[in-house]
Amino acid sequence: MDITTQEGLLGPLLLARSAIDRSAPLRGDTAWLERAWADGATRVVVVDDGQALVRRRGQGVGLVLLPAADAPPGERYLLGLDAEGIAYFAVAAPLAGAALPNASGRGVAPVALSALRDGETVAAGLRQVGSLLEDLDAGLLVYAVALEAWHATHEFCPRCGGRTEVRSGGHVRVCPQDGSQHFPRVDPAVIMLVHDDEDRCLLARGPQWPEGRFSVLAGFVEPGESLENAVAREVAEEVGVRVVEPRYLGSQPWPFPRSLMLGFFARAVSTEFVLDREEIAEARWFSRAELRAALDSGEVRLPSEVSIARRLIETWYGEPLTGDW
Repeated sequence: MDITTQEGLLGPLLLARSAIDRSAPLRGDTAWLERAWADGATRVVVVDDGQALVRRRGQGVGLVLLPAADAPPGERYLLGLDAEGIAYFAVAAPLAGAALPNASGRGVAPVALSALRDGETVAAGLRQVGSLLEDLDAGLLVYAVALEAWHATHEFCPRCGGRTEVRSGGHVRVCPQDGSQHFPRVDPAVIMLVHDDEDRCLLARGPQWPEGRFSVLAGFVEPGESLENAVAREVAEEVGVRVVEPRYLGSQPWPFPRSLMLGFFARAVSTEFVLDREEIAEARWFSRAELRAALDSGEVRLPSEVSIARRLIETWYGEPLTGDW
């Protein structure tokens, strides 16, 4: 595949899906928020430290959405309206407060999903079930997890230290002492597949990862820096390779805790590695045949399909791959 002639699309990224209108104009309407919460059609996702309840539904997995009357007490955040006008909220609260008759009380690993009985409910996070949820559920969970993570770290005003209060349907925290407003934070990060003139891709392993776990390079955008400059800087810092022609392909939220991943291809004009050992334990160039052989043998494992890293690698390769972390 000649990636220099692609249209610049990664296709439907799994954590970028959504089927709701975020309804920003309604967030400041206190009366409407109360009416929506009292509406029997309104549905709520309870989120607790990045996890929510999911239920096996036939061959699939769905997010457990409660009527507002059954939701446990906790901070509530407006997520928006669907095409039929049904309102959706998130509530940050212990999942034990949202226990259901068929709840197992255990977390879920990818290998365990197939073992769930139809109707059984378990606690899971986006990494486990993000690829299994339908568009509505995936969008609701990404949104809820991101808001919960931000609120959990912004209970106090960074200016005066006073305790802040939730406003605007969960999209603002206000300090009652100095009147300052604080808005949900998003940290932009570039993530890039580097390829060379021999049509090889660069994959690397972090020092905290086990042997065989590889991915593309990534890093946060610094203040006053363009996305393109961040791509070149991060690659040079991490592996000592110089790149040109960074080409944007797509983005998706990565709420662990608050990143927005911006995906790029970039062409290498040098290929020798000088590794930053604090960031990179190992880096390798792979042809398509070499990557296929390494995956087949189990020598290399790739990021899960819920990640933009996996989509970048598969876009370069030209078709879906197997061999998850």
